[in-house]
Amino acid sequence: MKYISRLLLVLLAIGSLSTAQAADAPAAMVNGKPIKQSLIDYIIKDATARGQKIDDSVKDVIMNKLISSELVYQEAQRLGLDKQPDYIAKEELARRELLVNTFLQDYLKKNPVSEADSKAAYDKYRNELGDKEYNAKHILVATEAEAKDIIAQLGKGGDFAKIAKDKSKDPGSKDKGGDLGWFSPAGMVKPFSDAVTKMQKGTVSQTPIQTQFGWHVIKLEDTRDLQAPPYDKVKDGLQKQLQQMQLEKLLTDLRTKAKIVDNTKK
Repeated sequence: MKYISRLLLVLLAIGSLSTAQAADAPAAMVNGKPIKQSLIDYIIKDATARGQKIDDSVKDVIMNKLISSELVYQEAQRLGLDKQPDYIAKEELARRELLVNTFLQDYLKKNPVSEADSKAAYDKYRNELGDKEYNAKHILVATEAEAKDIIAQLGKGGDFAKIAKDKSKDPGSKDKGGDLGWFSPAGMVKPFSDAVTKMQKGTVSQTPIQTQFGWHVIKLEDTRDLQAPPYDKVKDGLQKQLQQMQLEKLLTDLRTKAKIVDNTKK
């Protein structure tokens, strides 16, 4: 029922409950205003497509909600709320969003991601993932000098976990003694992963590693063989990524072809 209620609110927001131009016989009249049968048919079709069972009781709920919303809609018109600038702006945005979403859904339906593209993306994913994963700790500081000082302290027997808790600026790992858990190189920024993959188990980086986050001192705890998840487990996620890339390319192409004048930049 929540879906039906939400759909009715959208229909009400865009002003289509009593102004739809489809020439069909009214399913009901409310103060002389028709509730179109086409609205009921659409709600039933859409709910059915989403797996909801429609019986007579559900149809009664749909009709009652349409009648109630029509009464409120008419009262809002009587008070002139549909003439207020904020309402007009919201109505335009709602219509725009509805049409944009309809177009995007139609575009993805007409341009589906192929099985070949999905498998190619999986092969690329596996290559980027590599065949090993690493367990490491790190201490993140703001300057190279701080990192070198920490390396010196560790060389004299300093406790890595204690120093991490005291000095690391990484909120996700400092309270765990700098522990990053198990990760693949693809999950880290390149300077960090490059350094880790060259280290021996049990060693600490002898020079600070710089990334966009700051300067790192790394301790490699262990390594193990990495088994990539099977294709069927990640297929849906890969297809969503490919769809997102399709939409980004579409938008880029539309922008390239368009003449855009942004008056707010003047």
